[in-house]
Amino acid sequence: MDLHRRAFCAGLAGATGLALARPALAAPDVLTAQKATVQLAPDGYPATEVWSYGGTIPGPLIRVPQGGSVTRRLVNDLDVPTSVHWHGIRIANAMDGVAGLTQDAVPPGGTFDYDFAVPDVGTYWYHAHTSSMEQVARGLSGVLIVDEATPPDVDRDEVLMLDDWLLDPETGLFAEPFAHPMMMSHGGRTGNLIGVNGQYAHAMQAETGERLRLRLINAANARIFGLKLEGMTGWTVALDGMPLDAPEPVSGEIVLASAQRIDLIVDITATDGPAGLLMSLDGDAWEALVEVTLTGTRAARDTAPAPLPANPNTARPDLANARTFDMVMEGGAMAGMDSATYQGERLGFRALIAQGQFWALSGQAGLSDTPFAALKRGEVARVRLTNRTAFPHAMHLHGMHFREVRADGTMGPLRDTILSVPNAPLDIAFTADNPGKWLMHCHMLAHAASGMNTWIDVA
Repeated sequence: MDLHRRAFCAGLAGATGLALARPALAAPDVLTAQKATVQLAPDGYPATEVWSYGGTIPGPLIRVPQGGSVTRRLVNDLDVPTSVHWHGIRIANAMDGVAGLTQDAVPPGGTFDYDFAVPDVGTYWYHAHTSSMEQVARGLSGVLIVDEATPPDVDRDEVLMLDDWLLDPETGLFAEPFAHPMMMSHGGRTGNLIGVNGQYAHAMQAETGERLRLRLINAANARIFGLKLEGMTGWTVALDGMPLDAPEPVSGEIVLASAQRIDLIVDITATDGPAGLLMSLDGDAWEALVEVTLTGTRAARDTAPAPLPANPNTARPDLANARTFDMVMEGGAMAGMDSATYQGERLGFRALIAQGQFWALSGQAGLSDTPFAALKRGEVARVRLTNRTAFPHAMHLHGMHFREVRADGTMGPLRDTILSVPNAPLDIAFTADNPGKWLMHCHMLAHAASGMNTWIDVA
């Protein structure tokens, strides 16, 4: 297979992207998981049979006000079981959508009713959480936006869902097997075609002086996007849905790991040159991921944006009486591990590989019957992440947000997914204020499927 983004992106400057559709006034109350045919690759390449919500990639945009409810009946028209996880939303445990932990998978022809309140404003997304390595890669994901009562002072609000797909250029089909040992044991499944909002080339129009809110979502299975702004001045105003205390000017590269989100407010400053969101490719070149065509000029604002309103219950955890847990990441190619427990049995690395388990968290491969941490409601937990592997891991905690505890004792912004790199100690802390069984896993989904899964019980 020889298919690269550079081949796909020939003629990008002249391409016209299709914006993510705005929702109708009354969003549909049925979310159907189904097969569909979509033109992911450029014209001239075959179309791709995908698994999707509602027949589109990404699925329907769900948009609700803060304090409102998401009510969707999942209808499974696939021939495999599935479920929906609402990524980053602090919701009731029964609605979290993790098959085997919070609910049974929905069988083919079956339904499941999701009904939950949304306490937090921000940029979130939803995706399959049954065999998610394959189901998300085939297209089962969409965007969930929770709007502020008073929106920020911007001219437009744009959603940009970044993704990649591993396709056979001759047939347009997804490359198989999904559980390829090389992908499972290395960085994960990365695509040979990169796109935004379900298209290989996405274009926007804007005026010089216009102020935009850009909601960036990394829906890729494993890819870490390195991004920068061209012809724009920008501020970061939220991470993983949670507003920052104050906007932070964007300088240099923006790193967006799998499942992470970032909200930017940008001013278009280009007058006659290029503008857009650029992606670092192979570490030595920048290519347009979203290209902006200038259509005119308007008066620019002369002030930085105001902070977004804070979400409720976001106080920094008190570390004075925190319980500390060590989470050691082991396994994978070029590092390996001596042994780990899998399904109640201690196995050596070769035996684990024979079971499709390449990774472990603190000596446990896959979910165990007992939680990694059993916490009382309101208790503060501090988790020390130690990455002894040769690869980065995007660690995601369901049901709650956490903060990085820096070496000087200060805390970073709230996140639900954080990037752990090899041999770099990383501490996170959170208040266990949401009762239930909450998954914690690597969002390089091949890693989760082959061992990097655990759970936390909040009584």
